[in-house]
Amino acid sequence: MLYWKALHIIFVVTWFAGLFYIIRLFIYDVEANEKSQVEKDILQTQLRLMERRLWYGITWPSAILTIITGSYLAIAMQYYTSFWMILKFGFVILLFLYHLICQRIINQLHEGTSKWTSMQLRLWNELATLFLVSIVFIVVLKDTLGLLYGMVGLVIVTVALLLAINLYKKLRSK
Repeated sequence: MLYWKALHIIFVVTWFAGLFYIIRLFIYDVEANEKSQVEKDILQTQLRLMERRLWYGITWPSAILTIITGSYLAIAMQYYTSFWMILKFGFVILLFLYHLICQRIINQLHEGTSKWTSMQLRLWNELATLFLVSIVFIVVLKDTLGLLYGMVGLVIVTVALLLAINLYKKLRSK
């Protein structure tokens, strides 16, 4: 069982790494539109190659393997009826929806139909952080009181992230 847990953690880490980095590539892709045509063509060609390799070579496989190993563990360890696991499943479903929206963004960028700004993508990137924090707190704390404190912590992290984004935006505009 420990091997399954180890694999699950590895796939979770690589899934999140892919989600965090893909949005960064999206930001660079969108910001390349502000460059000269020659720079834009060179940058976007390279960025879109990187996006495809990351997305289909790491992020999608990691997402699928995370779900497979996590489902196996939930069934094998009979966690699937516990409150914390049901809550975790809810967040994982939301994370997978986030993943699917990232798929739509990559498709739009490659088709030239994306309306996302770099600032919107920066905010979108922080949502993955909130999913990560939430899921880790749920798994580690498990009990109701611990989850309550964890959710309070999540609100604090959310506020801190929003303040940091606003500060970054102000510093960047100077």
